[in-house]
Amino acid sequence: QVQVVESGGGLVQPGGSLRLSCAASGTVFSIYDMGWYRQAPGKQRELVARIDSGGSTNYLDSVKGRFTISRDNANNTVYLQMNSLKPEDTAVYYCRAAVLTIGGQYRYWGQGTQVTVSS
Repeated sequence: QVQVVESGGGLVQPGGSLRLSCAASGTVFSIYDMGWYRQAPGKQRELVARIDSGGSTNYLDSVKGRFTISRDNANNTVYLQMNSLKPEDTAVYYCRAAVLTIGGQYRYWGQGTQVTVSS
């Protein structure tokens, strides 16, 4: 069994910063790509940033230059450093991990963490 748990959300003023963390635990043999998604009220969930096992990254256009995704392979953890936050970044942020575990490779989602950007 695999668990994916996010942390680090909260309330921040426009222009501020937050760092999200996501850790995968349980029967994890290896992790392929890990990504951060977000979903604002009334909108579809969208990919914010993704990093593969080799460290290659891709970002949503609206966060390029402001957000940075990184990973710690030894601890099965991915981070999202968010700078220069804007009100439109307000959403529930979800982590997704493609994990090799017993029985094969599966994608697991975390429970989400709320990020609110407001003055």
